[in-house]
Amino acid sequence: MITRTEFAQARARAVELLGKTGLTFRPDELASIEVADFGLGELATSGAQILTLVNTDKIAAKLLALTPGQTLPEHAHPRLGAYEGKEETIRCAWGELYLYGPGEPTPNPKGQPPAHRRTTYTMWHETILRPGDQVTFPPNTPHWFQAGPNGAVVWSFSTKAVDVQDVFTDGQVARQTVVMED
Repeated sequence: MITRTEFAQARARAVELLGKTGLTFRPDELASIEVADFGLGELATSGAQILTLVNTDKIAAKLLALTPGQTLPEHAHPRLGAYEGKEETIRCAWGELYLYGPGEPTPNPKGQPPAHRRTTYTMWHETILRPGDQVTFPPNTPHWFQAGPNGAVVWSFSTKAVDVQDVFTDGQVARQTVVMED
């Protein structure tokens, strides 16, 4: 849960980060930025600001703006009936992103999830993304990421996105953000 003021401040920070990409956005797009605190009430450490540009029955394109050290918790995109789940490509547009998925654990990874939630992070194979770098995850593949010291803006290109159905390793995560008055 976040306050209306926290929501507005997070959206303003996201607009600032998106501006660093050199891309052009319409005012209505910027006004639609989602602020996700994942129900944890720890937006500075566990959260993301998400600008959805396309989400059809076949494809989705989003930009995720993450403030310095902000972490998108470990999750997977599961099968939903006949839909095999979201295949997702994460591509860095600006900044540095520490991305974790299946593979041999990286000794001394740069990314550090919030200490009190560390047990809910199981993927430790690190890929560091800088502008132009990308990684693709098949459906139902656990992954998480964290912005570097200056923040990060990353593309998420995928098949249909049904984010409210994502499965998070941390049972306390709630995908829909609740915004309360100050």
